[in-house]
Amino acid sequence: MTPAAPTAPARAARRAGTRRAPLLLAAGLCLLAGLDAALVLLGLPAPVTGDRLPKVHGMLLVLGFAGTLVALERAVALGGRRPYLAPACLGSGGLLLLTPVGLALPKLLLVAGSAALTALYVRFWHRQPSAALLAQAAGAVSALGAALLWLGGLDIPRVLPWLVAFLVLTIAGERLELARVGALAPSAEQTFLGCVGAVVTGVVATLMWPATGALLLGAALLSLVAWLVVHDVARRLLRSTGLPRFTAACLLAGYTWLGLAGALWLLTGPVADGTRYDAVVHAVFLGFVMSMIMAHAPVILPAVLRRPLPYHPALAVAAWLLHLSLALRVVIGDLRGVEGAWRLGAVLNIAAVLLFVLTAATASVTATRRASAATRTTSRPRPAGTGAATTPDDPRNPR
Repeated sequence: MTPAAPTAPARAARRAGTRRAPLLLAAGLCLLAGLDAALVLLGLPAPVTGDRLPKVHGMLLVLGFAGTLVALERAVALGGRRPYLAPACLGSGGLLLLTPVGLALPKLLLVAGSAALTALYVRFWHRQPSAALLAQAAGAVSALGAALLWLGGLDIPRVLPWLVAFLVLTIAGERLELARVGALAPSAEQTFLGCVGAVVTGVVATLMWPATGALLLGAALLSLVAWLVVHDVARRLLRSTGLPRFTAACLLAGYTWLGLAGALWLLTGPVADGTRYDAVVHAVFLGFVMSMIMAHAPVILPAVLRRPLPYHPALAVAAWLLHLSLALRVVIGDLRGVEGAWRLGAVLNIAAVLLFVLTAATASVTATRRASAATRTTSRPRPAGTGAATTPDDPRNPR
């Protein structure tokens, strides 16, 4: 039997995954730098220290890390080379925030990356318009608005609603795409678009009328959370096992944290500093966004890098450590004023994220090696007289 060589499409997919790896690495470095900055802000020993690092903490994690991931996933879905300009600009802009270079250049790169991401949605719209795509495009415009406002000199607390809208609307649009598989009623999509419009209105209003804008944004986020809880498939998947149950649990936990952030904005008005600011920021970006990244990682990573990421129970351990430590930080530390709980919860937040990254990387490398070993085994020539030869698709072959 002649050893079977990988097919041309398989080789092309593997090469494409390798070319995308530097962009994913840039996002990963922004994540690690953001976690390092969190240690500095907590007043704890950190591997890297610097006066600028804590000041760019938010932009590193939102546009440098999450923004690069979103843009990379969209570029993969669109195909071609030009779409990769968006994640390249966002990733390089995030990395330049870590250097002694003046802030003007990384800010401009973040603006360029956000603008390129918005342009990607225009191309998607020409292919097939949809309510889900409109929500994601509104998120990209919010990212561009945040980058422009930061370039113009506004501080992060004033830009916060725009950063929140970027990731919340992007994720909500993706969840709508999945909800439509279950034959969603047209009226449900109209309600969804109403929630999206309310979020955008609230975000814009926070610039001109901060108190009114905070009330509108809080109410809009609560309405969006209610829509997602009712129509998302997560409630049905919670009764399953393995990856579907893990994904559903992460989604529902994330909706809970987003609802808490919306309630704080609605009931307490603008947040610019102090414990309420810490509660809102981390309820959204750790409780909601990071939980969504954990939920979708086993699907997105294989699509982007062409490397497997099988579900492992250790992923669930990291996810629940994140949510339990966030409850300690936000509910007891921030909202009840217990500083020790806030500090311990924050440290465990960092540990949970690092544990998830390490577990996912280990699981992916292990699965890749096993797949390569299985391929070599199935393609190895069989000695004469040992029985019938098998093909790679033969069920007798090891998987």
